[in-house]
Amino acid sequence: MTDVTHGVLHTLFHSDQGGHEQVVLCQDRASGLKAVIAIHSTALGPALGGTRFYPYATEEEAVADALNLARGMSYKNAMAGLDHGGGKAVIIGDPDRIKSEELLLAYGRFVASLGGRYVTACDVGTYVADMDVVARECRWTTGRSPENGGAGDSSVLTAFGVYQGMRASAQHLWGDPSLRGRKVGIAGVGKVGHHLVEHLRAEGAEVVITDVREEAVGRILAAHPDGVTAVADTATLIRVEGLDIYAPCALGGALNDDTVPALTATVVCGAANNQLAHPGVEKDLADRGILYAPDYVVNAGGVIQVADELHGFDFDRCKAKAAKIYDTTLAIFARAKTDGIPPAAAADRIAEQRMAEARRAL
Repeated sequence: MTDVTHGVLHTLFHSDQGGHEQVVLCQDRASGLKAVIAIHSTALGPALGGTRFYPYATEEEAVADALNLARGMSYKNAMAGLDHGGGKAVIIGDPDRIKSEELLLAYGRFVASLGGRYVTACDVGTYVADMDVVARECRWTTGRSPENGGAGDSSVLTAFGVYQGMRASAQHLWGDPSLRGRKVGIAGVGKVGHHLVEHLRAEGAEVVITDVREEAVGRILAAHPDGVTAVADTATLIRVEGLDIYAPCALGGALNDDTVPALTATVVCGAANNQLAHPGVEKDLADRGILYAPDYVVNAGGVIQVADELHGFDFDRCKAKAAKIYDTTLAIFARAKTDGIPPAAAADRIAEQRMAEARRAL
């Protein structure tokens, strides 16, 4: 962006996210591209994180989101055992209105100019087909189609990782990882949620679902005439009697001051990002005896997949890595108990320790 406002500079230098190595402001007038690339850390390796395409109200909001998301990717990649730091990019604008091949190619050139310090992938508003276009200008692009050397849809392994997180939660809380006979509520049965239903039904869990899209619910019920029921909305789902596990698999902020008091489940483990509306929510969950499996740990199957693309994608190798989310989740619960802190704080400590050790080794 050629005209950097005072507000953007203030956001960059006074953000409470802090510690970022590099922020790149990108503008291509010919295509209409305005983007922000944020690199939080390269201590573990090249920063890896997706590209979000979203109609931010202001440039300051876009910068703040990029900083926040990049920091989150540092922690996610560290906990997933990847040799990658955290980065994220946001493209400012409504993708339905301004997304074009010209814009994506221009964006690819900006990513390429970083020489591999940042590796991009899909996120909200960007898809496999978009990454195929970006990759024409930038080899540091993952999330491509199989026809173009990529792994395609990452929702299969994302769901598998969440399922492993549920098994770990069951082992920690009930002494048995089996989910047979457990009642699991899933809010959001889109790409990830419907694969999660498959895992749960295969093990004999009872599943209750909801989604704002009636057609998504209909597809699940048609595929599973037994063992799956639907309720009207999330407010109803979280109040279902006898619910063992609640899985937010749609929008962030699902756990807030209104929903937590109503939860009947004793475990929260889902695929949605940023499930805690604010840091105090996890204490509220703990006070009610509800075990929280940190979202960025259990939903890491997708980033494990895109990282593997850089080495020639192998599904079985990726699935084996995603299966380790079970052990990682158990380790987090053990650390939380030892340190007397919530699981999310324990996950942060483990991630920070790995990043600090990598920095000392440099």
